[in-house]
Amino acid sequence: MRLRVSAALVALVLLTGCEPKAGAPAPLPVALNAEAMGVFCGMNLMEHPGPKGQIITASRIDPFWFSSVRDTVAFTLMPDQPRDIRAIYVSDMARAPSWESPGDANWIDARKAFFVIGSRKQGGMGAAEAVPFGERTAAEGFAATNGGQVVMLDQIPADYVLGSEPPGAASNLDDSGVRTN
Repeated sequence: MRLRVSAALVALVLLTGCEPKAGAPAPLPVALNAEAMGVFCGMNLMEHPGPKGQIITASRIDPFWFSSVRDTVAFTLMPDQPRDIRAIYVSDMARAPSWESPGDANWIDARKAFFVIGSRKQGGMGAAEAVPFGERTAAEGFAATNGGQVVMLDQIPADYVLGSEPPGAASNLDDSGVRTN
């Protein structure tokens, strides 16, 4: 009996040592690779254009991967998803080689990024996208060219990322399917 209690105490000490410490630095992003599969679509991220996302949690070794930033933000709003988020990274599209190839190591902290929402560009799964940038001026330049508005992560409306309308159904599209903002 005494041995079981001792073993249980040792296990408890070891497990609590694995908890992230308050104020501990966020884990670094993982480079996009061929094994990265989207959480919601189950498809390889490298097969889709546009910015990507990854969420690192305390309870999982590998990041949760997302084929679009819209899906990344949606994951954080869904009550049935893990709440032990340690870091949220998104592609910095100002440093991306192109829309088709958003880069594998140009990650930025989503909580510090500037997002363009409501632009003409669609994400990896063909839906409205929240296009991230590391600098406000880059986001503003993108919005000037592609439409949309610049917001921070906490300003992205929940219905923008959780909405079920198909692309082209938004009220700011003209008859040809082009955004008018």
